[in-house]
Amino acid sequence: MGDQFDVTLEDGDLLVEVELTTNLIIAASASDDRLPMEEIDRILGVAPLSA
Repeated sequence: MGDQFDVTLEDGDLLVEVELTTNLIIAASASDDRLPMEEIDRILGVAPLSA
């Protein structure tokens, strides 16, 4: 019988969210000021909202 606690957990959506969050943290840490919304949108890969 195998070890009941030897389980591989992988959630693709969660991994993507962790990567995006990590990228934002790195960019914010490297910046001397607040990140502009345009930069945040670029990092997240989303199009800015049109006014």
